[in-house]
Amino acid sequence: MCRSPLEAEAPAGDSGRFVTVVTSDLKGSTALGERLDPESLREVLNRYFAVMRAVFESHGATIEKIIGDAIVAVFGLPFKHDDDAIRAVEAASETQRALATLNDELEKLWGVRLVNRTGVASGIVHFGRDAEGQHVLSGETVDESTAMEQNAPPLEVLLAETSYREVADHVEVADEGPKSAKGSDVEIQSYRLVTVRSRPSEAETAP
Repeated sequence: MCRSPLEAEAPAGDSGRFVTVVTSDLKGSTALGERLDPESLREVLNRYFAVMRAVFESHGATIEKIIGDAIVAVFGLPFKHDDDAIRAVEAASETQRALATLNDELEKLWGVRLVNRTGVASGIVHFGRDAEGQHVLSGETVDESTAMEQNAPPLEVLLAETSYREVADHVEVADEGPKSAKGSDVEIQSYRLVTVRSRPSEAETAP
């Protein structure tokens, strides 16, 4: 398990912070381990997580944790941007293109291709420290992001309604209906990300 501590504490009495959480989980790693020797498997996974981390961080995310086969990226901590939700869906979309490129390399070297599922949700999170002294996030937003990831089709991004409301003018989606997390009866309206519209660069918008 690898964790990256968040760099800012919540102010005293703060009830939480509005953020967008992206959860991406790698599927089929057990079968992958049956096809590759331990050293090759470790190299494949290291390459995968390095690519995912680079994409998320290039869009301003903090990697809250990499645990098992999952990576959790947070937009809005420790630094808040007005467009954190848009940054999140842009990053989630880019991870799929980056994975397609990586898969071409992995297929040539090891004859394997990776499959992940990605979920996005926005809302209030609470953060503190665990028994090891590391920062951890909690709250419904984290659970919604996980629920979206669990229900996303392979190699697709699923947005919770909380995120879709924030980015509706910037994306094209397909309505996937209500989804529930494993073991939960709570239904969350979901949307499959189809495309993210390009935004003008700073140079294009400068007077």
